[in-house]
Amino acid sequence: MRIKKPKFWDNKQKTLISILLIPISKLYLLFFLVNKIFVNSKTYKKPIIPIICVGNIYLGGTGKTPLVREIYKILKSFGKNPAIIKKYYDYLSDEIKMLEKTGKTYTSRKRNTAIFLSASNNHDVAILDDGFQDFSISPSLSILCFNSKQMIGNGQIIPSGPLRESLNAIQRADCIIINGDKNLEFEEKIFKSKGNKKLHIFYSKYKIKNIEKFKDKAITAFAGIGNPSNFFDLLRKNNLNLIKTHTFPDHYNYSTKDFDVLNEDKSNVLVTTEKDYYRLNDNQKKICQCIEVDLEIENQELFEDIIRSNL
Repeated sequence: MRIKKPKFWDNKQKTLISILLIPISKLYLLFFLVNKIFVNSKTYKKPIIPIICVGNIYLGGTGKTPLVREIYKILKSFGKNPAIIKKYYDYLSDEIKMLEKTGKTYTSRKRNTAIFLSASNNHDVAILDDGFQDFSISPSLSILCFNSKQMIGNGQIIPSGPLRESLNAIQRADCIIINGDKNLEFEEKIFKSKGNKKLHIFYSKYKIKNIEKFKDKAITAFAGIGNPSNFFDLLRKNNLNLIKTHTFPDHYNYSTKDFDVLNEDKSNVLVTTEKDYYRLNDNQKKICQCIEVDLEIENQELFEDIIRSNL
């Protein structure tokens, strides 16, 4: 979805515009619940391979795709032949290209179609990049992603807030991955929503793989992702010399005019996210570099054990 996230979504206090949008949010939630009931009333073929679903309830910017890539590596280390599943939308070409670089990726307008295609091609595990709200699928393991900076924003449903569904959705999750700093208050809120404490919470962080290329360089950074500020904070946290920042809507397609502005100060190194880089044309890539990251999961051995036990 190509949107520039409203600032009030992450305002912990209710704002006037957020309150005015609540009736629309209630209609959205009603439509969501009706769709859930309708889908659950239909009969679907049981998947013939295990499915690991990586999803979120906060709209965008929670680190699903990097986690999918990490799970793919873990499954390969188990000797498995995993496939990555992504629902096809034109505007998601950047994420699809990133996933295809990781491993065999199947896309379709219907996730079930892509899952059965992967199974017919001898893949023995399917990893869903998104799909927590797809009730036509019964995952073996459901993982919800959050970012420690945004968490659940103002806690309201779209468009009053950034949530795709209420926090009670955590009841369907088996694991929570929080990218960023530890937050015991949020953990307690999660456990209350779950109804019991049989839920594993893990923390993750990004490590810049190619950081040596950018040390002691003046940097202009731009990003068109769910939460661009998180990308800029990552550069600052790694003590890179960030001079200018430019923010764009998620999945934004950059024009020549945009790059004229971005590259005004030619003494700076122009950098962006890996996801943004896949949306650039060849000429734009010549004057821009990509920040490459790995995802590190705290207590990874336990996380791997949970994956293994659900295969």
